[in-house]
Amino acid sequence: MEAVQNISEKDQIKNKVAIPLLIIAIGSMVMLFAGLTSAYVVRHGEGNWQALTLPFQFYLSTFFILLSSLTMNISLTKIKKNDQKGSTTFLLYTFVLGLLFLGLQFSGWSNMIGGGVYFTGKNANASGSFFYMLTALHAAHIIGGFVALAITTYNSKKGNYSSDRYLGIRLCSIYWHFLDILWIYLFIFLMNVQ
Repeated sequence: MEAVQNISEKDQIKNKVAIPLLIIAIGSMVMLFAGLTSAYVVRHGEGNWQALTLPFQFYLSTFFILLSSLTMNISLTKIKKNDQKGSTTFLLYTFVLGLLFLGLQFSGWSNMIGGGVYFTGKNANASGSFFYMLTALHAAHIIGGFVALAITTYNSKKGNYSSDRYLGIRLCSIYWHFLDILWIYLFIFLMNVQ
């Protein structure tokens, strides 16, 4: 009985510490992207700026990342109802939708390169460089989200979560929703600041 009580105390400590630490990490990411989008606006104002048209792939990828937030939320709801199988299934759906998002991002970059928008080189423009930097940095955070999703899905598949113990899914959900909100911000920003 004492061992069970100690595990419960550990879980309580994790619950009190993990979410605030994640919020601090998210805050630092917000500052990073705020700084970069501010630099984008400043550089845009200096002139010699190529207007960019976002390819269709970026619109479609936005749909998939929004859908992935929904599946992540369903996974969290299912584990709160002690539906481990359903929760795991929706974690897998989230992973697949995230892969579709990332694949469409790569396809969109390829389309833009084909249209003469480069990150660097003699034919590059600051607008393209900023575009690739912002979207690639977001993609890097998505890859970090895949790592979290893979670990969370593995733990879910092993039955490590239940209706009273689901911190891993909750943390993964918070981070994934942040990535979704961040992309929506970047997408709207890139569409409107030309």
